[in-house]
Amino acid sequence: MAWGDKDNQGPWGRPSGSGGNQGGNSGGGKGPNSGPPQGPDFDDILRRGQEKLRQFTGGGGYGDSSKGVILILAVILLLWLSSGIYFVKADEQGVVTRFGAFTRTTTPGVNYHLPYPIEAVSVPRVTAINHEEIGFRSGSGRLGKNSEVPLSEESLMLTGDENILDIDFEVQWKISSAKDFLFNIRNPEETVKAVAESAMREVIGKSRIANVLAEGKLQVAQDTRKLMQDTLNSYKAGIEIITVNLLKADPPAEVLDAQRDVQTALADAETARNQAEAYHNDIVPKARGEAQKLVLDAEAYKQEVIARAQGEASRFSTIYNEYKQAKDVTRKRMYLETMENILQGMTKVIIDGKNGNGVVPYLPLPELKAKAEEQK
Repeated sequence: MAWGDKDNQGPWGRPSGSGGNQGGNSGGGKGPNSGPPQGPDFDDILRRGQEKLRQFTGGGGYGDSSKGVILILAVILLLWLSSGIYFVKADEQGVVTRFGAFTRTTTPGVNYHLPYPIEAVSVPRVTAINHEEIGFRSGSGRLGKNSEVPLSEESLMLTGDENILDIDFEVQWKISSAKDFLFNIRNPEETVKAVAESAMREVIGKSRIANVLAEGKLQVAQDTRKLMQDTLNSYKAGIEIITVNLLKADPPAEVLDAQRDVQTALADAETARNQAEAYHNDIVPKARGEAQKLVLDAEAYKQEVIARAQGEASRFSTIYNEYKQAKDVTRKRMYLETMENILQGMTKVIIDGKNGNGVVPYLPLPELKAKAEEQK
């Protein structure tokens, strides 16, 4: 029976409209003859619902109802099969598992897997840069100075020379293998954080505090990154460490002022050491040069004395040979040469003994005085 079979009434006992169709509009039309709404007839509603179900299933017999059941099952099967359609974004990678075991990876775009529970898919973001903070937790803004919460249980570390440092650092990482990332480690964020803290403690434990506070910060960050990557690779974690940023490396607040005084004294000592080294590098080459010059001068004087002695000996031998051949002539020549050497630099006046009677000799006092001053 259609909704409009009984006096053209709607399901709530109201006229269904102005038309006289059997099974007409059940929308409860408001015509000029429509009266006040009547109370619902539940038996009539149930009967009409059964008739509609028979029409939907293909007839009124129980034999024809199997067609409706098959249609419903077909719709359910179609919906179940269509549930395997999924979309992978550009920064993601699909990982398909069959009964929990890895099967394949899929690329960005529209993909399909067998519906649950046969196959399932995970789509981790393989290009996203993740951040882990060790030693502090930032608030609303990442690394915001006004919102940082220090964590001393993570940041306090012991150096190789038994000093304590308060270290804050950040680790940036991404997924390098979606398969390893999903199946080889549990809770990857906590794993990265634990490996980062352990690696930093090991590197700091092998370093001296002066080196970490001065020029060694970059080396500490590089060594920590390498150690972290080696550890995660041994886990087959499928994680790549992008960088390690050493944000703070200071002594604890209780001894910070004293440590700064120590660092100032060490800097002054290093300055004095550099100045002494510069003076050493300046004076030592000069002293070595002077010593070499003295050695060379002495060697030259030695050669000069030897040559002069050899010359004098040779000259003496020559004169002696001449003297043996003509003793008077040689004796006179030697006398004259000796007097020439003696008198050539003297101011002298020669007066003939016979013709010099009555001549007053000239005494050159100014010249003698000047020569005496020169000799002084």
